Amino acid sequence: MFSKKKKHDNQDTTMQNQDPAAPNAEDLLINVTEETQNEGAETAAQATDENTVEISAEEKLQQENAALNDKYLRLFAEFDNYKRRTQKERIELLQTAGKDVIISLLPVLDDFDRANKAMETATDVNSVKEGVNLVHSKLKGILAQKGLKEIESIDTAFDTDNHEAITKIPAPNEEMKGKVIDELEKGYTLNDKVIRFAKVVVGS
Repeated sequence: MFSKKKKHDNQDTTMQNQDPAAPNAEDLLINVTEETQNEGAETAAQATDENTVEISAEEKLQQENAALNDKYLRLFAEFDNYKRRTQKERIELLQTAGKDVIISLLPVLDDFDRANKAMETATDVNSVKEGVNLVHSKLKGILAQKGLKEIESIDTAFDTDNHEAITKIPAPNEEMKGKVIDELEKGYTLNDKVIRFAKVVVGS
């Protein structure tokens, strides 16, 4: 009887000696499980965040690439339109390049028409000649306004930049050697640029 009581007292003493604040095995197992689950959740969240960042960067690059392609296509279309427009303007310019000159010459053409009609019934040759001279002077004046000038040739030194020698003849004197003795066709410059060489005869 005493032994049973003693054994019971020993169990009570053991339970009293245990620290009530110390965790038992079950609590430790639960804590370890919760910590493992939390770590797994954090790892999964980090992986999800990294994937989100990677996807966002890829989408951003795709958007930038699409924007650049759109800009390139727009610039190409604008440049193509510019080429077509300038080509059309160039063709129109070539087709109407002499428009101003032609318009300025129309009054001279009108004068020639009137002169032809006048010559049909004219009896005074001098008046006809005077009329022709007036039209000729008018024509030369209009062309001079456009920058046309005659090349002076007679009695000047032969110049390959302005003259084209048709033939050579003996010079009448020493002074005329190498100079233009006669002019078969006038030469002209337009705004100081030769547009037709004077055809001349040179003394030798």
